[in-house]
Amino acid sequence: MRAAPTILHLDMDAFYASVEQASKPSLRGKAVIVGGLGPRGVVATASYEARRFGVHSAMPMAQARRLCPNGAYLIPRFTLYRQVSDVVMALLRELSPLVEPLSLDEAFVDLEAGAVAFDSAGARATGERLRADIRAATGLSGSVGLAGSKMLAKVASEEAKPAGLLLIEPGTERELLAPMSVRTLPGVGPATGEHLRRAGITTVGDLAEAGEDELVRMLGRSHGVGLYRMALGIDDRPVVAERDAKSVSVEDTFDVDLHDRVRIRTEVQRLADRCVQRLRGSGHSGRTIVLKVRRYDFSTLTRSETLRGPTDDPAVVREAAARLLEGVDTTGGVRLLGVGVTGLADYTQEDLFAQSLAAGPQGEAGEAAPGPDGADGAAGAPGAAGAAAGPLEGSQGAAGAEPAAEREAPPERRWTAGNDVRHAVYGPGWVQGSGVGRVTVRFERPGSEPGRVRTFRVDDPELEPSDPLPLVGEEPPAGASPGARPDGPPGS
Repeated sequence: MRAAPTILHLDMDAFYASVEQASKPSLRGKAVIVGGLGPRGVVATASYEARRFGVHSAMPMAQARRLCPNGAYLIPRFTLYRQVSDVVMALLRELSPLVEPLSLDEAFVDLEAGAVAFDSAGARATGERLRADIRAATGLSGSVGLAGSKMLAKVASEEAKPAGLLLIEPGTERELLAPMSVRTLPGVGPATGEHLRRAGITTVGDLAEAGEDELVRMLGRSHGVGLYRMALGIDDRPVVAERDAKSVSVEDTFDVDLHDRVRIRTEVQRLADRCVQRLRGSGHSGRTIVLKVRRYDFSTLTRSETLRGPTDDPAVVREAAARLLEGVDTTGGVRLLGVGVTGLADYTQEDLFAQSLAAGPQGEAGEAAPGPDGADGAAGAPGAAGAAAGPLEGSQGAAGAEPAAEREAPPERRWTAGNDVRHAVYGPGWVQGSGVGRVTVRFERPGSEPGRVRTFRVDDPELEPSDPLPLVGEEPPAGASPGARPDGPPGS
């Protein structure tokens, strides 16, 4: 425990929702809910305006819609969130070499290690300066907690929300913690909280009064001793600069259970590609491929295959995932699929794809093993070779094996609420909704006034998906108003 509050905890306020409000001026001050939009979707983040209706993270999206029917419901845009997070983390690393990120929007900082603060006054000044720098760089607010330990700094940032700063002076920890709920402490979830409540322990002060022996009797030695120390405000964990990733994975929950084996195989291949993108983005490769399948009855199966060396080749991951799928019974239907890579390393083995092919087909009797593009081995062989030789995008080359008639009739373009688009005439905007062959777009950009709404056909050739615009630093052209058309009447 430190004698000065020089451990800082930053927690961005309603991060995903705040990024959406900053990116979409028409949503400022309104209820914004970010998460999966399907019937089985879950809330990732809700703006403070939405929280007034009782909406919170991890809530089923269907329940959120009942509580807040007029809210703006958007899919997450992780590309933009990571860009904003990189800006924030760079500001933290200017303060100290010891920065411990916990997520995209949360991190600990050791101010002493950066020689920017050694006492309460210096810590407070640094925290206020950091909040101002984050506001200037991103347009967003963050809450800062300062204390002599990581646990107390996190408690302080939570108490400071939203957009505040709280400093806990050493020696005042027990007084501050005593009236708080036991759920405030790390490691006390719903089950432990209920167990303690039945014993008459509801506050941190009650925990301290119960004593170490009683807590050990109730919760076991490891948990009981740790909880008693936290109730006294004791936490000597250091800020750790780097946390090695143990795995990379992606998964999708489907609105309707999947029964078609070909569709399931295609989804697994798509998830494998996404997993490799994330793997490469983290600068890693991996040896063990993991498939996760949650069936119609909520039973969850995992299957894994360990390669002879690490890889970040999409063809290798696709093929391994396909082999693992062959050993899973999906007859009753599948509600969730996931693909992951573990055993991470910082290097790859270039000849792994050839090695995996040399292992031979492992499909069902009388059937060729699935190729990397999700088709049967015989039909997919040309596509497999292309995927092995080229970059990640090369996996799309498998489409060349489709019949000409199918190539001439591409599926209807889908526009999901919240996605970025750009129109050849109206410029950048975002999708408000789509259906019945139409898509509604609001044309505005960060820093502009709320823009105009226009509706187009879903196949309008002038409307294309777009990358997100930066929240700060790109101003609209002088004299231009969002959604204004320079050459004639407005669109449909």
